[in-house]
Amino acid sequence: HAARIALFAARALRAARATLVDADAPAKGCVNIRVGFHSGPVVADVVGTVNPRYCLFGDTVLTASRMESHSERNRMHCSAAAAQLLREQAPPELQLESRGVIQVKDVGDMETYWVDMPEAVEDKLATALMSR
Repeated sequence: HAARIALFAARALRAARATLVDADAPAKGCVNIRVGFHSGPVVADVVGTVNPRYCLFGDTVLTASRMESHSERNRMHCSAAAAQLLREQAPPELQLESRGVIQVKDVGDMETYWVDMPEAVEDKLATALMSR
């Protein structure tokens, strides 16, 4: 699943960078987003009766949220667990750059990675995932 999440994130980053904040005022620039993800166990359930929602719970959800909040504008950030899965699932041209060990609130010290997915790697990964 990590490769699919990274592909989705790369496409969301590209779409955001191509979306004007205000079409009537292009000088305001484009939308900027931060992306972060983590891989691990979760508990899932449907919560609510009037307006039911599918929810995920657990430390993995908190860690994924922290990867996003510790990311930077227009960048993809992931945990070491997600990076290891990407090494196994994505083309070798995918670029993972260690950010080193950072202090993550409510989690502690973690080694994290920047994920850089050039468009050619994105296309190669999309093709590979479609054939699975």
